[in-house]
Amino acid sequence: MSGLTQLQAMGTAERRKEARTVIASSYLGSTIEFYDFLLYATASAVVFPKVFFSGMDDWVGVVAAYATFAAGYVARPLGGIIFGHFGDRMGRKGMLIISMLVMGVASTLIGLVPGASVIGPWGAVLLVILRVFQGIAVGGEWGGAALMALEHSESGKRGFAASFVNAGAPTGAVLGTLIMGTFSALPNDQFLAWGWRVPFLLSFVLLGVGMFVRLKVSESPIFKAALEQEKAEQEKAARETSGTGRDKPVMPLLQVLRRPKTLIFTMLAGAAGFGLQVVLATFAVTYTVSKGADRQGVLYAFAAASLVSIVFVLLGGKLSDKVGRRPVMIGGLVLFVIYLMPMFALLSSNNIVLIFVAFAIGLMIHSTLFGPLAAFVSEQFGTTSRYTGASLGYQLATLLGAGFTPGIVAQIFKDSGQQTSSVVWFLAIMSAVSIVFILLTREPKDNDLQTVQA
Repeated sequence: MSGLTQLQAMGTAERRKEARTVIASSYLGSTIEFYDFLLYATASAVVFPKVFFSGMDDWVGVVAAYATFAAGYVARPLGGIIFGHFGDRMGRKGMLIISMLVMGVASTLIGLVPGASVIGPWGAVLLVILRVFQGIAVGGEWGGAALMALEHSESGKRGFAASFVNAGAPTGAVLGTLIMGTFSALPNDQFLAWGWRVPFLLSFVLLGVGMFVRLKVSESPIFKAALEQEKAEQEKAARETSGTGRDKPVMPLLQVLRRPKTLIFTMLAGAAGFGLQVVLATFAVTYTVSKGADRQGVLYAFAAASLVSIVFVLLGGKLSDKVGRRPVMIGGLVLFVIYLMPMFALLSSNNIVLIFVAFAIGLMIHSTLFGPLAAFVSEQFGTTSRYTGASLGYQLATLLGAGFTPGIVAQIFKDSGQQTSSVVWFLAIMSAVSIVFILLTREPKDNDLQTVQA
């Protein structure tokens, strides 16, 4: 059955049931992928400075560990281009399966990399290589999962549907932090010797679960219909011109680059959201532990706060279906900037309850702006270039906003004599830039997703 016929033949109840299945599978798959990707963030905050950069000043080791963390963000746009191209030409489903396989294998191998005491600097080199593969995988994963949820959903519910994909990030963070926190209860020498590796080795088990789920998902009918429409139009144009041969389809990347304004504005609009997210997952954790808080307690506080935030990701997506993507995202950024100074005060309290409150409020505010982001980015592009455009815009935003932010923030903090006010100013300026570009970007809530090119 063709994509268009499939869309027409499916009744409302059947389409809703299919949408729920796809959304659930996208959420689970995204959770597994981000468990792997964000587990590295936790490890770079509490493990890697000591295992792979031992012998350095504490904050110098932290900056070095964050540099390997950044490699994953550098690779994410490449993953978006590669998986986006084939996802726009061949389909979303196959690319999701491949991306999960790459992520699972790379994450498992990270758990096997010897430390500096065994192979010296080569351990850090191997970390960077595997982190690059992680970045490529998650760069391809996000776009496919978001589009599967978005393109199976009804108009007026797309923000809520796509927010489940972004809800996979805090869910994965909860899972990874809880498991890492459990093993951090080991004596410090055992935790640094082998305990931190177990959460990465468990990635292989999650890979099996994720692959089983992904194989059950059906292809996007909107994508199938758009591909058939584009093919029919090309064949008609070929007959009307020469009657022989056919025009080659324009590469999805070229379709996107023909409208660079959309790509650039989307990237800059989303950058601050990722910067704030990664500061919470990395620098805030390191900062809190450096103030004397128990490492395991901090990890559990962050995990509990991340669990609470999942609901707010979904609420943010649902609210954006009512009032628009832009107002919700701007409101979240403004509130987060206002909250930064009180947040650092709570994190330095050395009181685990107040530390939990600090993380919880920060993540709830951030999640509200993070919820609409998947729909906001994806709805800017036409169907036959949407995987490429959405993936590239989203991943460039993560590179710009999150890739180097932990290292920059740690360096600013170190150079300022460990004053959080300098960090707050940096994050506030980053947020202001994103607010400007959100205002300059069109509101996409009511866009027609069945438009082949946009």
